[in-house]
Parts: sequence; structure tokens; C-alpha cells
Amino acid sequence: MSLFNLGKKKEESSSCCCGGNCDAESMAKAETAKIEGASVKVLGSGCAKCNQLEAATKSALQQLGMDTTIDHVTDFSQIAAYGVMTTPALVVDGKVVSYGKVLNTEEVVKILQKVR
Repeated sequence: MSLFNLGKKKEESSSCCCGGNCDAESMAKAETAKIEGASVKVLGSGCAKCNQLEAATKSALQQLGMDTTIDHVTDFSQIAAYGVMTTPALVVDGKVVSYGKVLNTEEVVKILQKVR
């Protein structure tokens, strides 16, 4: 038994963020979606944490009297276009302001007041 597998070639694996579906067309579509559309976005797969962040964001927008619509982005190529690797994430006016944690309503209010 050998400690090192010198004769075996190491398997190469693709570690693409979207499972290998990154082509030029989908990345270009993700870039335009990033620039256009709603000014407040929640990035995530649609899990419970993402939905909690969306609910907190809706509540914060109501508290501040803003009628901005929230776009919930679930397409991984669009999420990757923002450079986000950990969801849920919150994007305000095209800038990622939070990622990887669920913010409560007060935290989202503070962020919105600071950004706008």
C-alpha cells in the first residue's frame, strides 16, 4: 500500500458557483439585471432565512415611508454577479450592504437611513 498515489492523476472538478451554467449570455443577463430593476433586492435561494430578511426589509421600508418594491433574486448567476457567496444578502441601489446573516427590522432601518 502506497502513501502517495504517484501513478494516479488527480481528478479535475469544476467548482463553478452556479453548477457549471456560467456562459457569456447568462452572465451578461445577470449584469444587466444587477444594474436595472428594483433598488432594494434580497439575494437568496428562497429559504426561510431569505424570507425573514425580505419580511424585515418590507417592514423597515414601511416604517420609513418608502414605497420601494423589493426584488427577491433566486438565480445563482445573478447572485454571483454581485460577488455574493453567502446568502441571504441585501442590496440597496446596486450595492451589497449585508450578506450571510438575517437582519432584523431595526438593523435594516439603520442601513437604509445610512445608504439613502
